[in-house]
Amino acid sequence: MPERIPLVAIIGPTAVGKTQTAIGVAEALQGEIVSADSRLLYRGMDIGTAKPSSEERERVPHHLIDVTTPDRPWTMARYLAEAQRTIKAVHQRGSLPILVGGTGQYVQAVLEGWDPPPAGSENIRARWRAYLEKEGSEALHARLGELDPESAAKIDHRNVRRVIRALEICELTGEPANSQKKKSPPPYSVLKIGLIRPRSELYARIDVRIDGMLERGLVDEVKGLLEEGYSPELPALSAIGYRQVIDALQGECTMEQAIASVRKLTRQFVRRQANWWKPDDPSIRWHTVDEGVVDAVLNSVSAWLSSD
Repeated sequence: MPERIPLVAIIGPTAVGKTQTAIGVAEALQGEIVSADSRLLYRGMDIGTAKPSSEERERVPHHLIDVTTPDRPWTMARYLAEAQRTIKAVHQRGSLPILVGGTGQYVQAVLEGWDPPPAGSENIRARWRAYLEKEGSEALHARLGELDPESAAKIDHRNVRRVIRALEICELTGEPANSQKKKSPPPYSVLKIGLIRPRSELYARIDVRIDGMLERGLVDEVKGLLEEGYSPELPALSAIGYRQVIDALQGECTMEQAIASVRKLTRQFVRRQANWWKPDDPSIRWHTVDEGVVDAVLNSVSAWLSSD
């Protein structure tokens, strides 16, 4: 039987502390971090994505960060293929691959061995875009709820690109987008580490993070992307933070209103992330993030590695 690659997955909501915890674990166990965050793929989108700093990336090798430009989005199939290749390469170097991220779809695709979703159909997308223009985003989302309730619960109605993609998959396959057909199980022995904080503490950290983004120049970062010629309609620039700042720069709202929207949408996003990782999931070892979390996670990983 082929050797199964040990793979640690550190999961949890935005701002919970995944990056710092993963770096601490990687430094102690000769690990390398494989990002499972769809926003970190894009060069030039640093501040608004809370991308690991250059200093952090020097401490520990990071992969699948800054691999494309905002106008060249990766498909799920491309991400999955590159993640699998990277995990194998890290293991062959004698290092421990650590999958880290808050994009639940990416994490599950790697850990469960999803088949990539089918290629798109412009005709189907055009038909749903026409429906959107006539009926609005809430009606579009309601249609997804009828066909694929699980996906609808995880996708905000304002994220029309993802809603349309889920509807497209339903039509192309005759099955819900979340019932991805699986290949044979992936060649990994997986330990899932979940990080949690009290919701009020998490929200306070989100506010501090957003304030820090503004202080470090989020607005200038967005201006720079537009000045480079990137269309404000690109899917990459629909990410929370970027879309709202673009709206303010285009005069559709004040900057104060935009930032208030960023705070609200980030909280909503955190609640949707919880749909991917349930507190009662017995396959996840949950750790409350505090001063001793790195040591606690290290103990869990070390015990797992020695018994695997």
